[in-house]
Amino acid sequence: MKIILLGYMGSGKSTIARLLAQQLQIPVLDLDECIEKKEQMSIHSIFENKGEIYFRKSEHEVFKELMAFSNEFVLSLGGGTPCYANNHELLRGESVVSFYLKVPVEVLTERLQQEKQSRPLIAAKEGQELQDFIAQHLFERSYYYHKATHVIDAGEKAQEEIVAEIESYLI
Repeated sequence: MKIILLGYMGSGKSTIARLLAQQLQIPVLDLDECIEKKEQMSIHSIFENKGEIYFRKSEHEVFKELMAFSNEFVLSLGGGTPCYANNHELLRGESVVSFYLKVPVEVLTERLQQEKQSRPLIAAKEGQELQDFIAQHLFERSYYYHKATHVIDAGEKAQEEIVAEIESYLI
């Protein structure tokens, strides 16, 4: 089984993926890390030097390659991955179960305020501008995020609760 976690940046995808994979004793993959390995440069550098279109093409190719593996794993996607190149269609394939980690705008704003330096899309945004940016993105991406097999309300729950809820769907 391939378990896919998706959601907006700051929703906890990478952290939950690691905890879930550890609990299930299966490999964990992070799509951004896989792209960086293939491209031999950071996501930030890819955006800066080659542009978003190049990045989205590479992201799609790496995602498709990973989904072609017969191995089981937990995979955390980038925040925009489901929204481009029909990637959302890969969320419901055979032996695939996907989870949208849904987090309210206010919680995302609070979390991302702390991590802005490592997030090029929001590095220059402050306060209400940051919150409005996140709200607009969530609105635009909602259709794609809701293509996941399951929606997990992950805003106020402890990491262990989220992992346990995901596991309950896998039984």
